Amino acid sequence: MIRKNQRFLTKLYMLTDFAFVQLSFLLAWWIKFESGWIPYEKPIPIESYAMWSLIYGAVAIVVGVMLAVYSPKRKKRYADEFLKIFQTHFVGMFILLSLMFFVKEVNISRWYLAIYMTLNVVNIILYRYFLKKMLNHFREKGFNRQFVLIVGAGTLGKTFYNNLRLYPELGYEVIGFLDDYQQWNEEEANHFKPILGTVDRLASVLDQIMIDEVILALPLNAHHKYLEIIAACEKAGVRTLIIPDFFDFLPARPIFDNFAGMPMINVRDIPLDLVGNRLFKRMFDIAFSLVAILITLPVMACIYIGVKLTSPGPVIFKQERVGLNRRTFYMYKFRSMKLLPEGVEDTGWTVENDPRRTKFGSLLRKTSLDELPQFFNVLFGHMSVVGPRPERPYYVEQFREEIPKYMVKHHVRPGITGWAQSNGLRGDTSIEERIKHDIFYIENWSILFDIKIILRTIRNGFKNAY
Repeated sequence: MIRKNQRFLTKLYMLTDFAFVQLSFLLAWWIKFESGWIPYEKPIPIESYAMWSLIYGAVAIVVGVMLAVYSPKRKKRYADEFLKIFQTHFVGMFILLSLMFFVKEVNISRWYLAIYMTLNVVNIILYRYFLKKMLNHFREKGFNRQFVLIVGAGTLGKTFYNNLRLYPELGYEVIGFLDDYQQWNEEEANHFKPILGTVDRLASVLDQIMIDEVILALPLNAHHKYLEIIAACEKAGVRTLIIPDFFDFLPARPIFDNFAGMPMINVRDIPLDLVGNRLFKRMFDIAFSLVAILITLPVMACIYIGVKLTSPGPVIFKQERVGLNRRTFYMYKFRSMKLLPEGVEDTGWTVENDPRRTKFGSLLRKTSLDELPQFFNVLFGHMSVVGPRPERPYYVEQFREEIPKYMVKHHVRPGITGWAQSNGLRGDTSIEERIKHDIFYIENWSILFDIKIILRTIRNGFKNAY
């Protein structure tokens, strides 16, 4: 039933994509030739535009199949789907223009094509977003479930079970566990699904119960059983997924490479290592920071005057921070604290009701307006709008010894805000939790993720700031 549902959903996606391509054609035709918004000469008949739209719809679906746009999406992030949709229509439009060139079709309006292409991408992204939300809602209610059997009831199996319960929208239901040694105590029996027997009962369990996926969560000393387990799963036609016993060392989304003919796991695969991603993020940073500076320029002028009138000393405070690839730079802020005596190094941690703050500085820090000059750091390339917050060299040297994986944050440019800060982890909060959020961001970066963090920061305000 689950596989039939998946095939049905795949066909539904294809048909709906095709329908939205034709809807985009009608909207683009109306905007260009009927609305009166854009001047035009007498167009060729609408039938010619309709024919090319039908051709493009078929081309887009074929390209989508080749780029795995119609593969199962239950486990996938929407950001990945967004990128594939964009790639599909970029390639599809290139093919369409090539076909028009070969048949010498030169009468199609270029304005129409631009509107048509934009509407295709926007409409399909929006409908897929709302469809995904709707499917997640129904899966949370118990519809379209997939059934999972966990082989291994030790630490790995229990961790996976607990994590899976955090994502009810995925629609997975654990039927039970298999384990050769483990037995639940009374408390565990009330929390976990039952242990259905030992590992050698796998084949009979798969025959008796409808299972869609088997999760192997065995310790390293039980890996010799994998061959028999995988053979039993494949004989029953059940998908098998393996949780490596060393998963703590792996990134959130591990990548397999092929080296000397052997599959290998890339321990730290970072999306921003790709030149295209870095360029895209840098362009976004420059555009966003320029707009932010222009919008906040009157506010910054008022703050400049306020700092000058309320406290002696420079208006702009610059402090050495550690950034991309462990290189240091000077981060700018509006000064919110009293000047330190000459020769005294600032190694103190800012705390609530810090006596070093000026009265005007307290207002700036509470509203995070003191951070506005950092948009100039973004323009200069020292920082990004979104990324892990940079720290002073004094604390970096301290934390690198005390906190595992602390230095991973320096693989990307530091940010004005980040995934940790948008979740309230600012000021006197756990450094360990901040690093977990920073690493999650680094390993799962996308431009949509950046936009989400910016919106969350604006919505939630800068909590815990002092």
